[in-house]
Amino acid sequence: MKILVTGASGFIGSHACERLKQLGHDVIGLDNFNDYYSLELKQLNEKALQDKGITVLKQDLRVRSFGEVLPDDINYIFHFAAQPGISAASTFEDYFTNNIIATKNLIDYAVTLKDFKLFVNIGTSSIYGLEATFPETTAPKPASHYGVTKLAAEQLVLQKSRENVFDACSLRLYSVIGPRERPEKMYTKLIACAHNDTEFPLYQGSGAHLRSFTYVGDIIDGIVSVIGNESKVNGEIINLGTEVEHTTQEGIEAVEKVIGKAIKINPVAARTGDQWRTKANIDKAKKLLNYNPQTTLLESVKAQVEWYRENFI
Repeated sequence: MKILVTGASGFIGSHACERLKQLGHDVIGLDNFNDYYSLELKQLNEKALQDKGITVLKQDLRVRSFGEVLPDDINYIFHFAAQPGISAASTFEDYFTNNIIATKNLIDYAVTLKDFKLFVNIGTSSIYGLEATFPETTAPKPASHYGVTKLAAEQLVLQKSRENVFDACSLRLYSVIGPRERPEKMYTKLIACAHNDTEFPLYQGSGAHLRSFTYVGDIIDGIVSVIGNESKVNGEIINLGTEVEHTTQEGIEAVEKVIGKAIKINPVAARTGDQWRTKANIDKAKKLLNYNPQTTLLESVKAQVEWYRENFI
């Protein structure tokens, strides 16, 4: 199958490209290589994909002409590209254009494809709101521009399924960690602070926050399993993540255990819109996709530390 992956040089998108290629698919990557975080990591990911025979095209989904460089025989779209997180440096316009306008343009491209099988939107537990412990039928209460715009993007995609224009589903991911995690995210930052002997900025009160820290490989297992299950997943929202919860403090301690040293903590003001609890309810994923994440927090951290040391030390 010929598959388009947007956000291909990003954290999860790059892993998806590799797995899909491994499964024998023809993978085309697309990324706008913006400067939300250091391009060094995206370029590192792009090089890893190129070494495996995967081309990543530099295109911006906000500009409708991106479709002119893409083939018209794409069978699947896996849509990872987005303005992520709840950074104070990101404006509402950043979220609106990258998450809503870009998704609408991608949908318009998908409508033109002649043998299109499935549009897989990559959603987020942030759609649920400050607490994300619910089944997919729960009414969303997003508490950030990120969550609001990702909900809008999700519904734009699912609208096409409801209209019988094309098959589509949305996968809501929970607290993904592992190799290639973005530099501003918790575990990469913790590992960097430990190795550089610098302070880790811990948002006040967040040490007790609960998270379904899920290894990226387990997330990819769930994502690629939709292939061949189009009739099961069409029109569905599906949570993907581990059912095991850990506090942020337990995450810090896991990094300290793997690296073998204490990490200096610098308490900073709490962030607006930061979720206080995420616990993936994956009953639907188990039923539809036989989803069964198994990687422990410590195993995930070990893999991420190894990746960091190989590439940045």
